[in-house]
This record gives sequence, structure tokens and C-alpha cells, in this order.
Amino acid sequence: MQIQVVKSKIHRVKVTGAALNYIGSITIDEDLMEAANIIQGEKVQIVNNNNGERLETYCIPGPRNSGEITLNGAAARKVAVGDILILITYATMDIEDAKVYKPALVFPDEATNLLK
Repeated sequence: MQIQVVKSKIHRVKVTGAALNYIGSITIDEDLMEAANIIQGEKVQIVNNNNGERLETYCIPGPRNSGEITLNGAAARKVAVGDILILITYATMDIEDAKVYKPALVFPDEATNLLK
């Protein structure tokens, strides 16, 4: 049996931008992506703590050490600059592997979105 489990989580980052007229995606500081083991183009679930919205998109790397978290395209309508998000990726694996798998959990500085 295969199940989906949390692969990565970036917990409580602040939205720094919303670019409606972009082709789509979420731009994430590349340092945060690396720390969370998230790759360019990977599907990301976005949970907005301010308004309860949940959506999925793919990620693209932003400048390193910038703290950038920008929602692009239609997703920009689901956030406001300053909203607090949780970003989650999932992996499908055998149930026995899932029992011992340890996800990459990242807790950046909430004020700057930078790694502590």
C-alpha cells in the first residue's frame, strides 16, 4: 500500500508580495527551499493562517537570503502582503517506509522569513 505523507513544511512565513499578472506559482527564497528539501517546480500546498484559504501551486526559487514569499498569478488573490502561511509538500511512499520517514521541517524567523 502507498500513502501520502508530509515531505516538507515551511512553518509560518510572511507573504512579501502578490503579483497577479504573473504566469502562476509561488516564489520562495531559495535558502528556504533548500532547507525544506523542496525543488523548483514541486507542487506546494499553501495554508493561509489569516483567512483559512488553502490552495496548491508549484514553486520557483527566489533570491537567496531575501525572505521572499510571493504568490503569483491567480493565487495572488488568495493572500495579502503580511499574511502568515504554512507551505507543505507531500510524498507518496510505501506504508512501512512512511512509518520511519522524517520530514524536513523549517521554522524561519517570522519577522524576516530568514533561517534562524
